[in-house]
Amino acid sequence: MTVRIIPATLRDLSYIAANLRPEDRTEIDCQFDEWSPALLALTALQGFAYVAELDGNPEAGFGAAEQRGGLWIAWSWGTRRMKRCVPGITEFFRGVLGPQVAAYGAWRVEARALATNELALRWLGRLGATQRCLLPGYGKNGEDFLLYDWTRKSWNHVPFSKAAAAEAAATDTDHCRQGGAGARSSPSG
Repeated sequence: MTVRIIPATLRDLSYIAANLRPEDRTEIDCQFDEWSPALLALTALQGFAYVAELDGNPEAGFGAAEQRGGLWIAWSWGTRRMKRCVPGITEFFRGVLGPQVAAYGAWRVEARALATNELALRWLGRLGATQRCLLPGYGKNGEDFLLYDWTRKSWNHVPFSKAAAAEAAATDTDHCRQGGAGARSSPSG
C-alpha cells in the first residue's frame, strides 16, 4: 500500500469528511453546532492543508492554521483507513509541516482532542506534543477535551535551520509546486 501526501483540495477533504471514522465524527460533532462535510472541508483549507492518499484514495486530512500572529491550531481527521496513513503523516509532520509552520513564525501550535479519543491522544504524544490541561465541558454537550501543544521551546524535532528551507520543501510536496492550500506567500518570522 502506497501512502502519498498531497496538497488538500475541497473535493478530497469533502470526501474524507463524508466518510469519517467514528472517533473523528464524535469529536467533530461535539465541537460544531451544525456542520456538513463541505463546510468542514472548507474550514480545513485555511492555512496549510494536506491529504494522505492510500493507493490513490484520499483517507486523511491534516494541517495547521494560524489563529493569530504566532498561534497556530493543528488538526487531523480521516476515514477508517486513516490508521494506515499515520506513519506517512507523522513523517511529513516532522519533516515538512512542523518546519513549515515554524518558518511562518509560530511560537505555539495547539491541538485539542476529545478526552475519550485514545488513538488521537497517543498519536499527539508520539508527535512530541505536550499535554497541558484538561478542558472540562469544552464540547457542546459538556464533553471533556485535552489540550496539547508544541512551543518553540519544546519543539526539539524542528531545527530552525531546517525551518528556513521548509517553504521550498512544501512547495514541491506533489512535485507539481502547488504548496500548502491557502498558505501565505512568504514567511513572516
